[in-house]
Amino acid sequence: MALRKILKKTAAKKTAAKKPRALVVYGGWDGHEPEPCAKRFEAWLKERGFDVNVQPTLDAYLDPKMMKDLALIIPLWTMGTITGDQRKALDEAVKSGVGLAGWHGGMCDAFRQDTEYQFMTGGQWVAHPGGVIDYTVVDLDPSDATTKGLKTFKMKSEQYYMHTDPGNNVLAWTVFEGKKKHGAPWIKGTKMPVVWKRMWGKGRVFYTSLGHVNKDFDVPEAFEIMKRGIQWAARLTIKPEFNSK
Repeated sequence: MALRKILKKTAAKKTAAKKPRALVVYGGWDGHEPEPCAKRFEAWLKERGFDVNVQPTLDAYLDPKMMKDLALIIPLWTMGTITGDQRKALDEAVKSGVGLAGWHGGMCDAFRQDTEYQFMTGGQWVAHPGGVIDYTVVDLDPSDATTKGLKTFKMKSEQYYMHTDPGNNVLAWTVFEGKKKHGAPWIKGTKMPVVWKRMWGKGRVFYTSLGHVNKDFDVPEAFEIMKRGIQWAARLTIKPEFNSK
């Protein structure tokens, strides 16, 4: 009996040790609801077996031991500034193989003066003509596991106009209608990436421009895309939880 208990404890410790570790760093501009979004994804990550560390400070990147053991980083920090040491630590972690997955301004409208950060993420927000509007996400890649089974869907949110890296592997798009009332009619017909993935050294980087506020993830396709992207970035087998009808 004693031996059996020891073996059970050993097995439990091994199982716990195998949990993928995720760091969620939130802060910056409150308009993108970083804390509510962090809580939503913390809950889901734990459901999927992650050991989750949520930190409201960029100094979290300065803990080399913790960063080395991560499978995934989720940055939720719109605008603000990042120090050279903080960005270097983040950069080195991703290059070493830690996954990076994020959305909207929390990842691609952060640290506007830091072009090295933008080089890593693959894009930078520049405008959202009309503010919160109705728009459509189209041409989801049917062959990629992060978008397979998901069809064209509608959003009522900010439609991001972005400067993006041509090396990105784009998985979904949106087309701007260029309505005069939105203030930029000359962009009518412009097709813009909404979801992409890329490599940064050995690290997988995933991004979607969806997710202006927490309730945007009540749209099943938006939440599903992010959940699958997280799994891809963390080098896990993607397990779909939703497919379009």
